[in-house]
Amino acid sequence: MGSAPGIGEASGADVGWDTVGADELAVGFRAMATAVTIRARRPDPRGGTGELQESIRGARQVFASVEAACTRFDPQSALMRANARPTEPSRVPEVCFDALREALFAYRLTGGRFDPRVLRDLLALGYDRTLPFNSGAVRVTRGPVAPRPPLPPWEPVLDERTCEVVLGALPVDLGGIGKGLAVRWASEVLARRAPDHLVDAGGDCYCAGTAPDGGSWRVAVEDPFGGGEPRAVLSLRDRACATSSTRLRRWMAGGRPVHHLLDPDSGRPGGKGLQAVTVVGPDPARAEVWAKVLFLAGRREVADLADRHGLAALWVDDAGTVGWTPTIAPLICWGPR
Repeated sequence: MGSAPGIGEASGADVGWDTVGADELAVGFRAMATAVTIRARRPDPRGGTGELQESIRGARQVFASVEAACTRFDPQSALMRANARPTEPSRVPEVCFDALREALFAYRLTGGRFDPRVLRDLLALGYDRTLPFNSGAVRVTRGPVAPRPPLPPWEPVLDERTCEVVLGALPVDLGGIGKGLAVRWASEVLARRAPDHLVDAGGDCYCAGTAPDGGSWRVAVEDPFGGGEPRAVLSLRDRACATSSTRLRRWMAGGRPVHHLLDPDSGRPGGKGLQAVTVVGPDPARAEVWAKVLFLAGRREVADLADRHGLAALWVDDAGTVGWTPTIAPLICWGPR
């Protein structure tokens, strides 16, 4: 899956450290429109914290680099410059190139059920800002419009020698997969000096090595209805976890409730009958992709699709019922079994 593309290991910016334990440091910050937490433990308790701090700074810099290159909310980002003329060659930085290559891989892996070419659909629904869409303050008068026809096959041109891309007829959005990639690449930076670490970015995380207590990391699957108690707790070691949910990105458009998880076949919000889907796997970007694809399958098809691909998945439907696949059951340490 490659290593962090052209991203420096340390940033000169100072960080507000939180000493979690005698040998562990943590930092929290906002990036890519979400809260990010990084925790890492030095492998040798007798050593100092300087190298550990440098690794955490480098991991934080990963998020800054991915956001700067791949955000759709800055018209000057590399992605948006390429989107401005999608049928013409654009040279992009390596981090953006690798994100587009990963998006194309995901598109092919899922038979087009993951498709980043929904940017115009998101904008048509009013998703053109990063403020909290579940605050009740966001109401747009345009949309929802009628479903559009399915998109033609996506066949972008990606030149590895020059980092030039031709996106095709439609602009793309790298939001979800970009966050998963940031988690992947930040973990790779940390692993060089701190094999025991956690990278958590708003529902997408990677749990490396052992937790501070010497066991597996515990990851809570939050209640998509906003309840204070999680729906399940997972026990993870050297695994990624990603959740697709409408809890934080839903609003009113044209007098109707909508959310940001769009079916690429219609350009309309998908996931009928579901509130959230969580997927566990070896890689955070791939887990993010499958969580979205399973969500779009809806309540009737989510179990069959997850079983067909051998995915460790758990979901919550509109009635609050929790479902899961047999492959995730051994990872559930609290909740439904």
